[in-house]
Amino acid sequence: MLTSAYLLAFGAVQLPLGLALDRYGARRVEAFLLLIAAAGCALFAAGHSLTELAVARALIGLGVSACLMASFKAFSQWFGVGRQASLNAAIMAAGGLGALTASTPLSWAIPQFGWRAVFVALAVAGAAVAVAIFSTPDKTGNAQTEPLRTQLAGLAEILSSRAFWRYAPQSTLIVGGFLALQGLWAVPWLMNFSGLERGAAAHHLLLMGSGMLVGFLSLAFGIAPLAKRGIAPLAVLQTGMGFGLIATLLIVLGVGPSEPLWFCFGLVFSVGNLAYALLQGHYTGALAGRVNTALNLTVFVGAFIMQWGFGAAVDAMQAAGHTARDAYQITFGGLLALQVASWLWFLKRN
Repeated sequence: MLTSAYLLAFGAVQLPLGLALDRYGARRVEAFLLLIAAAGCALFAAGHSLTELAVARALIGLGVSACLMASFKAFSQWFGVGRQASLNAAIMAAGGLGALTASTPLSWAIPQFGWRAVFVALAVAGAAVAVAIFSTPDKTGNAQTEPLRTQLAGLAEILSSRAFWRYAPQSTLIVGGFLALQGLWAVPWLMNFSGLERGAAAHHLLLMGSGMLVGFLSLAFGIAPLAKRGIAPLAVLQTGMGFGLIATLLIVLGVGPSEPLWFCFGLVFSVGNLAYALLQGHYTGALAGRVNTALNLTVFVGAFIMQWGFGAAVDAMQAAGHTARDAYQITFGGLLALQVASWLWFLKRN
């Protein structure tokens, strides 16, 4: 639950965040929220009780809730629709560098400096980036002056549309499930199911993060050439999710060498973020913030439920008499079955 406090705060703010991005613009919203993230990191570094740490982690989740969405909003203002998928992938590649830092390098830094010092460094970095973003000029006309009632009507239009509910289940279960594993359960899985030591498990996280980074960079530079050859981003998303599910099945079954599988696991799931640009194409640019945050809400609600639920299911399986290895395999297999169902729903809905 301490780990999931981040996801809960992150997801809870997504809908009002979309309204704020469309109303006030990406620059001001992102700079303000990053200051909250920096404060959360500082509080986490100083925290001692579970309550203090949970509140601090929730502040971090709130503070970084706009990092991706503010980028998507800014891209929609500065660039044409045809470049959105590539630009979204480029910013996700930047996030992939963070995922790499949170694997082997972090496992080295914590014994050297302590986790409190790491969070102090993150607080300083967050504040510095907030200042840098706030000093960046806005694009003229980036904020919307429409009344709040009109903004809410636009949000209701998104949430009731057929297009949104085509993408939402897949994003919730596949992308959200991936985040739940990456953020918490990958290492326990590798230790309990695969029998790896913690250092080897952290190395697998590094490989998964490397796969994500390679995937995002490939999308950033490859979407336009693929489109010229008649391969649409939608086809890339559909196929990539299918290969991701195959990689997940092999991991669940314990078939094949684990290191290449976890690299492929990160690689193919990077294409899941094409959903943001594809869904945004169904609406006007003025709704970009609300479209992206509405979809992001489903992702992080899914990540929160599955991050908490995965542990609850494993505990229940062990209480029923299953070994730890079997409990992890049954739980991961159940998640995979839900993910396959959501992918088939996405393929069927046109």
